[in-house]
Amino acid sequence: MNEIVPVRASAAVASPEGGRRQLSPAARAAVEAGIPDSTRRAYSSDYRQFGEWCATNGFAALPADPETVTEYVTHLIETPRERTGKPYSPASIERVIASIRTAHKAAGVLPPETKGTRKVLAGYKAALSESDSDADRARAQANRVGAAVPAVLRQFVAALDRDTLKGKRDAALLLLGHAIAGRASELVSLNIASVEVDSEGRGIAVKVYRKKVKKWTTPKVMFGSNPATCPVRATLALIKALADEGRTEGPLFVRLDRHSRLAPPITRHGKAIGDPTGRMTAEAAADIVEQAADTAKVEGRWRSHSMRRGFVTAARAAGKDLVDIGRHGGWADGSKALLAYIEEGDGWDDRNPLVGIGL
Repeated sequence: MNEIVPVRASAAVASPEGGRRQLSPAARAAVEAGIPDSTRRAYSSDYRQFGEWCATNGFAALPADPETVTEYVTHLIETPRERTGKPYSPASIERVIASIRTAHKAAGVLPPETKGTRKVLAGYKAALSESDSDADRARAQANRVGAAVPAVLRQFVAALDRDTLKGKRDAALLLLGHAIAGRASELVSLNIASVEVDSEGRGIAVKVYRKKVKKWTTPKVMFGSNPATCPVRATLALIKALADEGRTEGPLFVRLDRHSRLAPPITRHGKAIGDPTGRMTAEAAADIVEQAADTAKVEGRWRSHSMRRGFVTAARAAGKDLVDIGRHGGWADGSKALLAYIEEGDGWDDRNPLVGIGL
């Protein structure tokens, strides 16, 4: 398990001698369980690099002084990355700051104040935004994925061979992912039993755990008007195909081999590794989205989050209430992240503030 909690971290529990002791392995694991996998991996990598820089330059990483964080961010702004040849983008630096603060909180240590650090970051973002270079200006903006609205999904699923188990699985993942605004980690955590068919034939209810807000939701997914992109039909087709293979319980989205058959357990040196039930990983789910876009020759940047963005964009364009959109997709009421999604989708409809003002 990649650790976001530093090994040297002191716990909030006093030792018998009156000092402060380290978090136990069990306590560190419990803290990490509350952080989404993808976030934990990114934060752990960021914090590890911060710790290495601190060790090299004679600074303390935990607890870190505000000046140390400001110096580190200045270093990131001025130092090209080996992989890209360019310094960190503002968005990546925001994540680095969050990782440092998260590591402190997880260790029971007061996070460093970052007012000065954010002034440095604001100046960096302004410099990129005002640059004569289009590349610099692009780096100053958030690198968002494309929104997989229904028109895009039609192209994705049209490129699948839906007579195969793989085609049925991929179509269900794409369409159900859009319908419940599911993150990749949420989709792959679904079981067959997570899907309940409505007794009145209106669609399905999907019980999904939203790890970021730490609560269960049960979005209702109705039959679509277009059979090719109907998430209910696609999901039920997958469940039937799995039953035909003898799978009536366990994960909904499973690993398949290159022949579109249920993949056997993975072993290494004779020992089983990975999920013994054959559950897909979030990374594999993300790959399905990219592969579908490539096969359909749809240009743009497409990731698993594209379905979540596409749901918000399409629902808002259809005039759905923002509160209903947020609750269906598992956002907290008043979520700033949801508002950021809305900005992407609006602009060319009657909600534009220039419409009807007499210009």
